[in-house]
Amino acid sequence: MRAMVIRRPGEKLRLEERAVPEPGPHQVLLRVLACGVCRTDLHLVDGELPMCRYPVVPGHEIVGQVARLGPKAHGLEIGQRVGVPWLGGACGHCRFCHSGEENLCDEARFTGCHLDGGYQEFVLADYRYCLHIPNSYGDADAAPLLCAGLIGHRAHRMAGAAERIGIYGFGAAAHIMAQVARFQGQRIFAFTRPGDRAAQDFATGFGAEWVGDSDRPPPEPLDAAILFAPVGSLIPAALRAVRKGGRVIAAGIHMSEIPAFPYAILWGERSVRSVANLTRADGEDFMRVAEEVPIITAVSPVPLESANDALDEMRAGRLEGAAVLVPELSPEAA
Repeated sequence: MRAMVIRRPGEKLRLEERAVPEPGPHQVLLRVLACGVCRTDLHLVDGELPMCRYPVVPGHEIVGQVARLGPKAHGLEIGQRVGVPWLGGACGHCRFCHSGEENLCDEARFTGCHLDGGYQEFVLADYRYCLHIPNSYGDADAAPLLCAGLIGHRAHRMAGAAERIGIYGFGAAAHIMAQVARFQGQRIFAFTRPGDRAAQDFATGFGAEWVGDSDRPPPEPLDAAILFAPVGSLIPAALRAVRKGGRVIAAGIHMSEIPAFPYAILWGERSVRSVANLTRADGEDFMRVAEEVPIITAVSPVPLESANDALDEMRAGRLEGAAVLVPELSPEAA
């Protein structure tokens, strides 16, 4: 099988030929139908995630078809379509796992980080961490649901019963979360890179009632602000944008340094918290939401061999929505 592998931080991914692996007792072998390209993959390539191993195959927004079952993999069938998210395993016995916070488990293993991910034609996954995908979504359309959608869902829940939600960085996660929020009657205010008209038009198209540069204040105080952009200087900007008692939620796995800011903008019972990974319960809950809400995912299918190009486009800020690797898509067809 073909696999796109990163050998060392800072290097380009390499196309390699590998043997198709055999599933272990609790594993399934999946034929990869589609795999989304996530900003976390870019952090991995840039060496900004020190817990990840190298070499590794990136990719944790995997839509796959069951090809083989391990002897203890129950409840799945050959040919069934499932999703594989970032959380690939947890210890199951620590205080975090017992309290429903397996996302914080010190022994958690993440897909495309500790475990080889979906930038290949076949992938192994623990059947206990695979997710049902609603039949109404095509393979490429479903891929962003498995991280952009899940992280957006967890961040959205942390915003509570906010009427006015600000989103900093309007990309793959934001365009999914905004649709769910609008479906539930919430108002969206989108902040983008200064002068980025394409991103602002994109946000307007997915339900933002106000769009503006990230260094501008919103027209009215926000109840909550969610940061998908990994830019530390946006934390104080968001604190200034939310009302007293408002929440600022940092939804990225990596962020640049947060500058010092005056206590006055935190005072008034404003809060800042992060989103760390996800749980299986998050995945199951969000897939139920995705069945109820007609989410449109803006995707650009690309061949497996074009993974480096997709990452470069993301780095340059030229992607609207999500790039999705489709192993069966030939470079000539693309």
